[in-house]
Amino acid sequence: MSSTRSKRAIGVRRLERWLVGLVMIIVAFVLEKVVLRSVKKEEPPRAPSTLTSKGGDVDLDDLRSR
Repeated sequence: MSSTRSKRAIGVRRLERWLVGLVMIIVAFVLEKVVLRSVKKEEPPRAPSTLTSKGGDVDLDDLRSR
């Protein structure tokens, strides 16, 4: 009789571990979405950083003041 109980306990523990794993996956997914959303909101708009020149001097201060 004790072997039947231990088999049931093993099955229940296996199911419990599986359910805990699913919950952890869901929590990780939600946390990732929250973090990505907060990072996108805090990022300031960027100006284009590519400069093209045809050999002349480029003054970055003049470009930033525009």
